[in-house]
Amino acid sequence: MTVTDVEHPPIRVIIAEDQAMVRRGTALTLSMAPDMECVGQACNGEEAVNLALVLRPDVVLMDLHMPIKGGVAATREITLARPSTQVLVLTTLDDDETVFEAVRAGAQAYLLKDVSEQELLETIRALKRGESRLTPQIARKIMEQFRHLRQAPDARNSSTSLVSATDQENAGSPDRSILTEGLTDKEERVLRLITDGSSNRQIAHTLALAEGTVQNCVTRIMEKLQANTRTELAIQMSRQKHG
Repeated sequence: MTVTDVEHPPIRVIIAEDQAMVRRGTALTLSMAPDMECVGQACNGEEAVNLALVLRPDVVLMDLHMPIKGGVAATREITLARPSTQVLVLTTLDDDETVFEAVRAGAQAYLLKDVSEQELLETIRALKRGESRLTPQIARKIMEQFRHLRQAPDARNSSTSLVSATDQENAGSPDRSILTEGLTDKEERVLRLITDGSSNRQIAHTLALAEGTVQNCVTRIMEKLQANTRTELAIQMSRQKHG
């Protein structure tokens, strides 16, 4: 190993991708770059989080559509636990909601899978330098989302609040607040119980659901409301009611 190698060690990369052929192809691309090293491969979001905590990579290449734990949730967990690890989303998904959720979760770069090998490698290097990178079409979506948010009414000024489960049954339809308008009826019921401090087991018993179903529902709620913890969900609901 030369002095230069010691001063500039390879960029440590983890690939999180559920398709084995794509994962191996990406690893091969990294192996041909002298300044990069693929230190781990994950086939689902949960495995990506675990590998990131153990291997402490510089960059995680994150697919968004993965089993067990989605890429947005995995990105959020990694960036919270490992602020020095940069997440580069590499996906086929470019719809507005998915893009915005990934960036809000902490992704520092967002590329589509039809990107060239050279652009992928340059983006990884840019992240290592502390830069953020978005393809032009993705950057436009982000700017459009921020413009939309600036024009939208402030949710804190809304007097609408969630009604109780009993009130909903009597009314026949849920009273949706601005905060929860993107949630399904079941997700709203789960969110109310989370706000009351119920555990997943208690929620499952109350709503006659499997505990695993409740866990999946909680994950979707956190992704939709860009919350990192159950406590943050409760705080958001408190602000909605009293703000």
